[in-house]
Amino acid sequence: MKVTKSDFIISAVKPEQYPVEGLPEIGLAGRSNVGKSSLINTLINRKNLARTSQKPGKTQTLNFYLINELLYFVDVPGYGFAKVSKKERDAWGRMIETYLTDRDQLKAVIQIVDLRHAPSNDDVVMYDWLKHYEIPVIVVATKSDKIPKGKWQKHLKVVNQTLKIEPTDRLVTFSSHTGQGKEDVWSAIKSYL
Repeated sequence: MKVTKSDFIISAVKPEQYPVEGLPEIGLAGRSNVGKSSLINTLINRKNLARTSQKPGKTQTLNFYLINELLYFVDVPGYGFAKVSKKERDAWGRMIETYLTDRDQLKAVIQIVDLRHAPSNDDVVMYDWLKHYEIPVIVVATKSDKIPKGKWQKHLKVVNQTLKIEPTDRLVTFSSHTGQGKEDVWSAIKSYL
C-alpha cells in the first residue's frame, strides 16, 4: 500500500474519545519495547510519527493514527511491563479490553513479537485472549535483521508452536531496519479491510 498521508489523531482512554467516522481499524499490540512504534513508522514511511522510546511502558493510551484517510492504526499500551503500579496496570487492562471487545470498527490486531526470543507468557495470554474473542490476528515477528536469514525458519517455528497460531492467522517476519516484510504486513492488513 502506498501511504501518502498519515496523521496522529487522538490519544484516547475511553470510548467517547474514539474517532466517529466508522473507518476500519487495525490494532497493534505487543510487549513494551518490542518495536510497535518502529513497525508503525515503517509501514507509513515516516521517521517518527509514532514516538519510539527507550523507556518501556511509554504508551499509556490508545493512540489513533489515520492512514490515507481510509483506516486507523490503533497503538495499544504495551503489556508485560512491570514498572507501573498494579492499579495502573489494571486500568490499562480495562481500557484495552473495552477497546478490543466492544469496537465494531476493529478488523484485526497485529500482535508483535520479537523473532529472537520465544514468545513470553504475556504474548501467549494475549494471543489466546484475541482468539477467545474471535479477533483475527496478524503475528509480526520483528527484529529479523538481528538473526541470520538461515535461522529464521527455526525461530518462526518456535513462535508458531509457542503461540499455537491458528491456520487462518498470518505470521510475518519483519525488520524496521531493512523494511523486510513491510509489503507482507500490508497484504495481511488489506485482507481484513
